[in-house]
Amino acid sequence: MASSDVRLSVALVDVAEGREVEFLALATRFEALLLRKEYGRAEMIRDEAVPLRFYAVRHWADAAAAERCHADPDVQALTAAFAKIARVTHVVNGVRRPGPPQRFLENRRASLESDRRSGFDRRAKNVGPKSGGERRARDRRLGPRRVREGAGDLDLVGAARRAREHADAAYSHFKVGAALETADGTVVTGCNIENATYGLTICAERVAIFKALSEGHRAFTRIAIVADTEAPTPPCGACRQILWEFGGNLEILLANLREKRGTHRLKDLLPLPFDARLL
Repeated sequence: MASSDVRLSVALVDVAEGREVEFLALATRFEALLLRKEYGRAEMIRDEAVPLRFYAVRHWADAAAAERCHADPDVQALTAAFAKIARVTHVVNGVRRPGPPQRFLENRRASLESDRRSGFDRRAKNVGPKSGGERRARDRRLGPRRVREGAGDLDLVGAARRAREHADAAYSHFKVGAALETADGTVVTGCNIENATYGLTICAERVAIFKALSEGHRAFTRIAIVADTEAPTPPCGACRQILWEFGGNLEILLANLREKRGTHRLKDLLPLPFDARLL
């Protein structure tokens, strides 16, 4: 552990009320697992000013150890258990480097045949439209999902339900929660925030993806959306466009407060998208 390549990651953890004992037991198991498999060491620091808030600090042996840890099924099982009882917000990622998801995205953006570019890329450079014969016929945008084959099953719906509780819907009283899974297994949540002018209201899905982008994530696999409705509540048109622009052909999980109500692919909800190919 004395390597000069030691990296540090920090996450803010808000534990659900009544689940602290269960959470601390999981944290102890996680700390022991990291030491046993020589990924590094972990410590959980309580925030004395905020009840049920902790700082999860991970001292990785090196970047490669962190990557092995994230791919470890035992670690993924513990991460899924954490997601059921706590909300995790990543504050410091000391091991982010151009791994497979990031390299994949950079390679796509570097190619003139890329199927999309981010808003910044599009404004800075216009590659022009392609003729019909030059456009690729294969199903687009499956790369980020393919990068993460075999990952653990995180409880995205549960995370979205918890995020919904923070919605500010004083005017419509229609609360929505969203949980976005990144290619490295991080879960970023969002809820709808309303405004008296209505036009400045922002949906849960856009809150989640903007928050993820602002934290440095650039590749995503799926998003769960939860509302207190009997029928599934799909993302609105604006959210579909933003999700497509930055996430591609995401898996969309729709649920209410009791059960999962359906799974879709974004290309089916937005069959003729406007994107960089048309510019």
